[in-house]
Amino acid sequence: MSGDCAQLSVSVVPNARLTGCDGLHDGALRVRLSAPPTDGRANEALVAWLAAEIGCPRRALSLVRGQSARRKTLRVEGVSADHMAAWLARILAHDSMR
Repeated sequence: MSGDCAQLSVSVVPNARLTGCDGLHDGALRVRLSAPPTDGRANEALVAWLAAEIGCPRRALSLVRGQSARRKTLRVEGVSADHMAAWLARILAHDSMR
């Protein structure tokens, strides 16, 4: 991967039945997490889910803002803004088809 990076705003909903995308909320990607918001478990679940969805290693993601808040900003290293935009378009299109 190259030196590209992108930032992603996420609004999380912990303690959900299943982990997955739930569209947009106030300009951020809403992600429901089956993990509880204790001991950093929701943050870990978010990073693991995003890495798998985007197709990058977990170490490429870092939490920039919102460690203990529902609204978070993540930095994604080695992934271009174009790749992120295409991934977001796919995931939001899939979400709207449900």
